[in-house]
Amino acid sequence: MKNKKLALLFTTAASLALLAACTTNSSTATSESTATTTESSSIDLNALALPQLDSEVKENEALVEMKTSEGTIKMKLFPEYAPKAVENFLTHAKDGYYEGTTFHRVIEEFMIQGGDPKGDGTGGESIWGKGFEIEISPNLYHIRGALSMARAQTLDSQGSQFFIVQNDEDVSDGIAKQFVPEKIIEAYKKGGAKALDGKYTVFGQVTEGMDVVDKIAQADVDGETPVKPVTIDKITVLQEAK
Repeated sequence: MKNKKLALLFTTAASLALLAACTTNSSTATSESTATTTESSSIDLNALALPQLDSEVKENEALVEMKTSEGTIKMKLFPEYAPKAVENFLTHAKDGYYEGTTFHRVIEEFMIQGGDPKGDGTGGESIWGKGFEIEISPNLYHIRGALSMARAQTLDSQGSQFFIVQNDEDVSDGIAKQFVPEKIIEAYKKGGAKALDGKYTVFGQVTEGMDVVDKIAQADVDGETPVKPVTIDKITVLQEAK
């Protein structure tokens, strides 16, 4: 990931675009989508647990509180479905790795991205000192409020950077019911970034503080960087998964 900005494929009501210098190539995206489709078609999607839609924090989930310069955001994490991403995030949080870092990249009606100690999108590493693979689960989706790992072009380039999906516009149109749970399609009516599904690791969901996420996304920006830095002051682990 050195000297490469982490790229996110995203969709809005008007366009589908790539946001940074390092992009997901078409063959990789196709293979990911094919694998996800094959897996989804072999299970009863509507019988799956969908923990993002449940406001209660279960025993098998973690809970963190992120204090930012714009307010506090609480998020529950899902180690059952994305164990490495959760371990990486929680360990960094406990070690104070994120303290003083910024949301270096914000795009209103898409997402807010942070977790880079360099503050420019080119830095950060995992707790293992190298990138790690994406974790894709049919139980988790990029609905509004989803917490997901950012990465560079390759699928094993996840480090420390993450993003929170902020879009609140309806993106449910055209979703095939045979590939996505009906309750998730309903959730996408409230917003999300469905084009990221199968390509990035969802590992958490905002439970409180979406108003803060919205406020950060609405910041005045120079390009995609807030003119007035939005900092992460502290991330506290309120509950560990059992």
